[in-house]
Amino acid sequence: MCGRFALRAPRPRLAEHFGLDKVPGAPARHNIAPGQLVEIVAAEASGRRHMRLTRWGLVPFWAKDASIGARLINARCETAPAKPAFRAAYRHRRCLIPADGFYEWRALSGRKQPWFLHLEGDGLFALAGLWESWQGPGGEILETCVVLTREAVGLAREIHERMPVIPPPSAYGDWLAPNLQADSRITALLESFPPPELAAHHVGPAVNNPRQDGPECSRPLDGEGGAPGGIFLT
Repeated sequence: MCGRFALRAPRPRLAEHFGLDKVPGAPARHNIAPGQLVEIVAAEASGRRHMRLTRWGLVPFWAKDASIGARLINARCETAPAKPAFRAAYRHRRCLIPADGFYEWRALSGRKQPWFLHLEGDGLFALAGLWESWQGPGGEILETCVVLTREAVGLAREIHERMPVIPPPSAYGDWLAPNLQADSRITALLESFPPPELAAHHVGPAVNNPRQDGPECSRPLDGEGGAPGGIFLT
């Protein structure tokens, strides 16, 4: 599962990492939550990349109303091709969701402790996602997205059974390629992504509140760091 993530990187770094001509100005975000606006990177037919502003929680093009999006914040990569809500987007509207960390909650002694997971050195990365365009009864257009998840591996598995799919930068072009439409080829590409090398630290309860979006959400709790058990895993 992925229910929160962060994007704190400077905007010039964002443009460089994702090969974008321009990136709109925006403040650092420490606690991006479902239902909020999310920046995604998509590709045009020519392959040129651009940024779109979408709402987190996918609304299928065939939905009668937009409320279904609240239930569709994650899509399992193992089953997404067969799900009516995700099938078309899986083949035609894949995206990268810029991030530099994500949160998971680990059950411990009857409570859930939030953890912040990130690349060593707090590097920028992407969550693999899908996006969709929905037209409302009044003609309004709503663009939404969903985060693809996979079975957790390495460090992430010590915290939660699922984790977001994180493609390596070398695979960004393949993932966004408009001519990649066969389910078998897309699935093979997903399965080729190597596990990311992650680090993690405890964070405080501020992240539990989606209205909180300051540095306190991702800051190590009481100066602590490290993976469960006090070690770093990859």
